[in-house]
Amino acid sequence: MVSFRFVLAAPCFALLLPFTFAIPHSKDNLKRQGSRPDDHVLNRQRADAVKEAFTYAWNGYYKYAFPNDELNPVSNGFSNSRNGWGASAVDAFSTALVMQIPQIVNQILDYIPTINFDETADEISLFETTIRYLGGLLSGYDLLKGPLSNLAKNTTAVDAILTQAQRLGNNLAFAFNTPTGIPSNNLYYNPDRTDGSTTNGLATTGTLVLEWTRLGDLTGNKTFGDLAQKGESYLNNPQPATSEPWPGLVGMNININTGLFEDAFGGWVGGADSYYEYLIKMYVYDTTRFASYKDRWIKAADSSIAHLVSHPSTRPDLTFLSVYNGKKLIYESQHLACFDGGNFILGGLVLKQQKYIDFGLTLVNGCEDTYTSTLTGIGPESFRWVQNDTLPTDTSNPGPPASQADFYAKAGFYITSSYYILRPEVIESFYYAFRATGDQKYRDWAWNAFVAINSTARTGSGFAELRDVNAPKGGGFVDFQDSFLFAEVLKYSYLIHAPDNVWQVEHNGVNEWVFNTEAHPFKVVGPPI
Repeated sequence: MVSFRFVLAAPCFALLLPFTFAIPHSKDNLKRQGSRPDDHVLNRQRADAVKEAFTYAWNGYYKYAFPNDELNPVSNGFSNSRNGWGASAVDAFSTALVMQIPQIVNQILDYIPTINFDETADEISLFETTIRYLGGLLSGYDLLKGPLSNLAKNTTAVDAILTQAQRLGNNLAFAFNTPTGIPSNNLYYNPDRTDGSTTNGLATTGTLVLEWTRLGDLTGNKTFGDLAQKGESYLNNPQPATSEPWPGLVGMNININTGLFEDAFGGWVGGADSYYEYLIKMYVYDTTRFASYKDRWIKAADSSIAHLVSHPSTRPDLTFLSVYNGKKLIYESQHLACFDGGNFILGGLVLKQQKYIDFGLTLVNGCEDTYTSTLTGIGPESFRWVQNDTLPTDTSNPGPPASQADFYAKAGFYITSSYYILRPEVIESFYYAFRATGDQKYRDWAWNAFVAINSTARTGSGFAELRDVNAPKGGGFVDFQDSFLFAEVLKYSYLIHAPDNVWQVEHNGVNEWVFNTEAHPFKVVGPPI
């Protein structure tokens, strides 16, 4: 799942080569092999097509933007939204590794020791820097010190990866110097300071613990993990009680000075999402140290199934998770939230609980519909629906505008933000669904999504964001290629078709690695489950 650039406000509320881009994107455009166990064997043609797209995007970035953060693929320019430390290079690192592309791996490996993490004039996001830079470095180190050590030409540079990660962690550690230990998210250097905010968010606080714990384990400096785990403790023991409308489901904003939640608004959406994601992933990482995190995930999962499930009035066959404000449900969701199916599936796999796998698969089906219902075959940034029992006077849950009435009747949702900013969550959940079931249809769904993205968003020297997924040609481009295209979209699109290997989910029935929210795989420290 990617970082959140769009957050719900509290209510008031593709293919092989370019010549094949004309392939249509309906859900029936590919010949099905039937619903059968596939045993995770290689689909070479599809895997190579995704690898070609990754190489195309990398070559454009490397030519026109490296070592800046992002490529502007329409104008062949660059931008620096992540402090100018080369975000796309670091985010691409683990993907180039699992794709086993030595040239790109070594271009990035040679670059990493040169990054000056001591200097930036821009505001630093602790969350974004943790999931992209720290996550990318630690994952690359784990892979190059482990199963992919043969790809590194310069072994000295491999050791420098961990040195750089520790340097970055030391530089950011002042964020946790607060009365509670809940970190400040928005930081500045020279002198070290924050933006003065008195609150931090659920996701921006609760999506640090995997990376900082891994840094502590690799360096032997447990202080790194202790810092993040202390901040997390306030989220896992929420106060006041009103901030937890149902067991395990909590509000969005936490007071840094008191540790108290300031609302009871939330859901599996931007601003909250990856907190829930990391609860079960920390248990995968180390079942001994983080058993209590697993217990919190189970509470959140059970409460979500019991209280947040919603079925659109025109498509009762679809299942989405609602947002909540206290115990008031809001029938709104996002592309970001479509990681939820994959997270439920992962929870079911490691807990040996089929009910979570089955529920996750129903969520995956709903998110697949957000893709196949649009003109481009790509899902929108945000969408809404109503239930059969929604009152016309319910201002929190308005019905579709007249302009989308026909669309809503067929799709079961209506679009509230039509952008596609190269997000991965739907393909991410297809990946987990396939790894859990071996059912070829999830590979086909992922392939359809990749074909749609590759034919619509591919332009100039890379991939650009789209303005309207339900308009011809995506409604035009936004001249920006975020780093998570490399880290997530193309990694999950590749791994679902790639041969089984130790870093894959459910390799030989266990999880020897766990993916951070930016899809960087870390080696687990406990017995694989």
